[in-house]
Amino acid sequence: MESIELQIENNIESQTRGTLFFPDSFNNFGSSEAIRKALQRLEEKRFITRIAQGIYVRPMISEYIDEVLPSAEEVAKSIAKRDRVKIVPTGVYALNALGLSPQVPMNLVYLTDGAPRVIKIGKCTIKFKKTTPKNLLAKGEISSLVIQALREIGIDQITIDEEKRIIILLKKEDRTNLLHDTQLAPVWIKKIMQKAL
Repeated sequence: MESIELQIENNIESQTRGTLFFPDSFNNFGSSEAIRKALQRLEEKRFITRIAQGIYVRPMISEYIDEVLPSAEEVAKSIAKRDRVKIVPTGVYALNALGLSPQVPMNLVYLTDGAPRVIKIGKCTIKFKKTTPKNLLAKGEISSLVIQALREIGIDQITIDEEKRIIILLKKEDRTNLLHDTQLAPVWIKKIMQKAL
């Protein structure tokens, strides 16, 4: 009978480096206490790295900078997938994701239909803010980011240049999704989005 530690080690080894793991990824190997201890030992052996409370990774190795840890964005997406919840980036982060702001936020804020919480990863913070289902109904990746980015800029602050860039981005969105998401946006945002249709 293989030890729980060895079973977990083999399971992690069979997956691509950079894949994120949570203790409940290994529920079928034993009790939560035994899994926690096994992960702790694997971390002590430097086989895996703990990047936040209950979040582990077997880092990718780069010839230039040694270990490459997942980005805060990848961590947020993994948590959302595990918890089967929706998340939408907001604020400065949405602006940066669209290329409208060079500012890379240290604090990522997501709207979610899951539990609100804050996770620290090194110098970064991921904050999940509980929101109404309506704010998560957007289907298009670009259009949902645009709605959040425009909310951050504000109705009176948007420049002609920003509006032009947003319209160019929205033209890349799937038309069906864009039509759907335009209906969800506040009136002033809807007017901008309609220019891309």
